[in-house]
Amino acid sequence: MSSSSSTSPINDFYDFLTQELNRLDGSFLSHEFMSTQFLESVLLSLRSLHTQLTGLVQKLHLPAGGKWLDEYMDETSRLWEVCLVLKSSISRMENSCIAGSSIVASLDGEPSLNPQFLHQVIWTIIGFRREIAGLEEENKNLIETRIQPLSLQFEEKVSVKSSFSGYNGFRGILYAMRKVSSLLLMILLGGFVYCWPNSWFRGYEGEVIFGSGFMVSAARLHQRMEFELRKEDGNLSGILLHEFREIVRVMRELKMDLERTGELDLEVNIKEKVSKLNTLFGVVKCRNENVIGQIDDFFDEIVEGRKQLLAICSHR
Repeated sequence: MSSSSSTSPINDFYDFLTQELNRLDGSFLSHEFMSTQFLESVLLSLRSLHTQLTGLVQKLHLPAGGKWLDEYMDETSRLWEVCLVLKSSISRMENSCIAGSSIVASLDGEPSLNPQFLHQVIWTIIGFRREIAGLEEENKNLIETRIQPLSLQFEEKVSVKSSFSGYNGFRGILYAMRKVSSLLLMILLGGFVYCWPNSWFRGYEGEVIFGSGFMVSAARLHQRMEFELRKEDGNLSGILLHEFREIVRVMRELKMDLERTGELDLEVNIKEKVSKLNTLFGVVKCRNENVIGQIDDFFDEIVEGRKQLLAICSHR
């Protein structure tokens, strides 16, 4: 790229992309796979990238009403649509968790575990598991109908000379933003909505373009995701949120314990699992509320960013 007034902010943005991806890589390594803490970090990075992108536009002195504005609006519309799906899925997950926590509460408040009561709880757990299966099927349909048309894989080959230098280098920034945001959105969707490894984490390309340090970082994060998914021989699918999967696993073990009536360690095992489920439901509730709050803030930031850019264009 030539040495121009736009070079510094352009390079600064690529550096910021790389730093954010490296930070997420560290978060990935320090938390459980698809934990709520990691996913919150992913969403925070997505918001930070959008804020930086909006600020960059104001520094580049782009022509008013140019095609760059249409492309920016298209990208923010894509972010908006995915976040709507995320928020909807998280709300439905919360409803399922409320149903599951009521099962735990009934066990927690029952002084004697008589056979009739245990039988009722077992059937309630079966109903809870059916509800989870229904939730995942509904989320899978959402992915197919509302997310797949957005082409988050973004596998098109793009010529550096013909495209990336456009709009004072902003075309390349939009490409980089779309690449990185696609990866981050895929991670969020896999955690909160639905994931099947063979279609979601396949064919992520690491083209070498200017600012390619961020592509190395993006490819590394992608490879870590792919490795974790393939560890399960491709069988890890559905809602991948770590704490949610733990709830499903412990609830299944609780059902098995309840079916072992008459064993001496029964009540001890049940109390341990009830305690663990109480903790898990509390974590999921708190973290999901934080994520929904972040999404609502992101919506506000997208609206404000659009207003700022439209105002800039109207004064040029």
